[in-house]
Amino acid sequence: MRPVYVVIVAGGRGSRMQSATPKQFISLTGKPVLWHTVSAFQRALPAARLIVVLPADTDAAQIRFLQEPPFASAVTLVTGGETRFHSVQNGLQSVPSDALVLVHDGVRPLVSKTLIERCLRFAEEQDAAIPALPLTDSLCRVDNGRYTVVDRSTLFAVQTPQAFKASLLLPAFEQAYRDTFTDEASVVTAMGGTVLLVEGEKRNIKITTPEDLLLAELMLQAGMQLSAQ
Repeated sequence: MRPVYVVIVAGGRGSRMQSATPKQFISLTGKPVLWHTVSAFQRALPAARLIVVLPADTDAAQIRFLQEPPFASAVTLVTGGETRFHSVQNGLQSVPSDALVLVHDGVRPLVSKTLIERCLRFAEEQDAAIPALPLTDSLCRVDNGRYTVVDRSTLFAVQTPQAFKASLLLPAFEQAYRDTFTDEASVVTAMGGTVLLVEGEKRNIKITTPEDLLLAELMLQAGMQLSAQ
């Protein structure tokens, strides 16, 4: 069986969160957001190697929980770069070419075991798989004040974890950086790779604003109540 590596990108500053604390370290039901994210992968993939990519100026006190049980033996800490591309590139340095790699946003703490396993399974079969959801809102384009309706049937909202065979992902990240590299799939497709879309989850939200944090807290509390019944 292939070894599995998880690169968790936690380098954001969180300006839209309106908080001096980076959003990955904001408290969510009493634990940092990043704690929930790392926990989700440790539960789903207990044998995986977890690589957490952090800003260079991260406060040591904020990451102490990653250096203590139950995370210490599974987690490697890596310093991020100027962009997401460079941060992931740094995180991939120790990944072997025969591995399966998941790349995940550190501020998507509600990712499920089902979604993680789905992405891995399809990456094993198809080389690369990313979760996505069809858009439900009406969309428009405005050009010089002219309003045009956009056909949403061909558009999807992309999530993480994005899963790849390392033999595909590692060479892709040897390319020179481009502004169009918004996620790992865009890097792979720029090299000519094909990426399979798999069903994402509405619950798998990315915490960007105070409203997202409140929603995540409500969903976590609801899950705790259900599990206690």
